[in-house]
Amino acid sequence: MGKSLVLCGTTSQYSYQLPGNSNNSFSSDEGGYKYDYATVPFLAEVLKLIISSLFLWRETKTSSSSSSSATAKITKDWKSVRLFVIPSIIYLIHNNVQFATLTFVDTSTYQIMGNLKIVTTALLFRLFLKRKLSNLQWMAIGLLAVGTTTSQIKGCGEASCDSLFTAPIQGYLLGILSAALSALAGVYTEFLMKRNNDSLYWQNLQLYTFGSLFNVARLIADDFRLGFEKGLWWQRIFDGYSITTWLVVLNLGSTGLLVSWLMKYADNIVKVYSTSMAMLLTMVASIYLFSFKPTVQLFLGIIICIMSLHMYFAPPQTLVDLPVTHEAHHKTLKQVIVEEKTDS
Repeated sequence: MGKSLVLCGTTSQYSYQLPGNSNNSFSSDEGGYKYDYATVPFLAEVLKLIISSLFLWRETKTSSSSSSSATAKITKDWKSVRLFVIPSIIYLIHNNVQFATLTFVDTSTYQIMGNLKIVTTALLFRLFLKRKLSNLQWMAIGLLAVGTTTSQIKGCGEASCDSLFTAPIQGYLLGILSAALSALAGVYTEFLMKRNNDSLYWQNLQLYTFGSLFNVARLIADDFRLGFEKGLWWQRIFDGYSITTWLVVLNLGSTGLLVSWLMKYADNIVKVYSTSMAMLLTMVASIYLFSFKPTVQLFLGIIICIMSLHMYFAPPQTLVDLPVTHEAHHKTLKQVIVEEKTDS
């Protein structure tokens, strides 16, 4: 059920960048933004912080009033708390790199480059968390990257098809950096979530508190960089916001909470598959909501992704037809001698 929740959450994230949408995003305008895009991750962090605080308060209240011995575990040691500073910094940089990337490349190019995080996540998953993957699983991850990329390639002859290789070099460098930061943040967060048995909501509270503080620092730094010509950041925080922008904030907040649950009880590879397979539900929803016409590339990509999903999670013996071998009855030397004497 948890994987299904994450899949639904990541589906909403894909719906903001549907294939066939020629704009950078529904909230951008001609390569720029009507609002300060640095405020979006800040508000998303605040939203996650508020929700996590409410859930933690509810959990502690329930555990204190319950007669059972199970209580919410909270580690307040600074040596443990300070570890949550690192992913907050990584997420801060990554969130802003994502928005900066979309100022240089279109949505199609951004989505295709985003598939690099499938490979980078698997590499860091193996190197830092020491999780061993079989050869079949490595092949499955490669197929997943190919499948998601295939589904996002436009048809030949379309003007947007040629834009993949015409973006400024800054766009490609930012795209690669975004994929690396996404993988690093995910792997480190999984390490933090699983290093002890602390309450998930307490861990989220620490993560999103530091995240909010670092995002505020980013907004203050922007004020100094611009010489306060637009006023203080809290005076313009909602300038240019539309209903779509608020939906982006809600989407980032909700998916962040779902992913934290996944980091606690599953792993990064499951998260990668959940995000990639979200295109299945996105395709169906976009047909009815946005009159989107699915392409052959999209269907082929989905088929490849399904094959990859089965190859990664299925038991190896179900993937390969091994010849049935009947083990011979091992006889001892004494038994052989007795049988030979009997025959003679």
